[in-house]
Amino acid sequence: MARGYNGLNFRDIAAEVGIKAPSIHHHFATKADLGVAVARRYWEDTVEQLAAISDETPEPLGALRRYPEIFRTSLSNDNRICLSTFMAAEYDDLPDAVKVEVQSFADVNVDWLSKLLVEANIVEPGESRARAKAIYAAVSGAQLFARGRADIALFDTMIDSYRAAGLLPA
Repeated sequence: MARGYNGLNFRDIAAEVGIKAPSIHHHFATKADLGVAVARRYWEDTVEQLAAISDETPEPLGALRRYPEIFRTSLSNDNRICLSTFMAAEYDDLPDAVKVEVQSFADVNVDWLSKLLVEANIVEPGESRARAKAIYAAVSGAQLFARGRADIALFDTMIDSYRAAGLLPA
């Protein structure tokens, strides 16, 4: 989340966790194997976060209002951004198997948003995916923009403006 896929190397990971680099190779033969595992785990964790929002806020409109929290949390952790955003920016350089996992992250976000947009009666089912993609792109873009200025308040301002403009539920 700090350096992206291209900045990932086994030596740095080993030093961070206090093991030798060959120990990582024991579990992940290649950088691509590690990238797949990390990206998959990331979107699986996101599925759990989205489910938790839905469980804690069973009213769909309220759950949709909470959606930006997931992206804000990364910014509040040393000005980091979503792993998938970093990897999507490096998309052309990613191994195909990693690309699949990066796309899965976007898919789980869009699927969840699409479902809740319909349940909240904000859009008709045939319009929900396009709106969900716009919300996902806007929120992840706000995160990227705020990170580039190391200003989490900018993220909040952008989310408020999306709500005022009607993209996100107010």
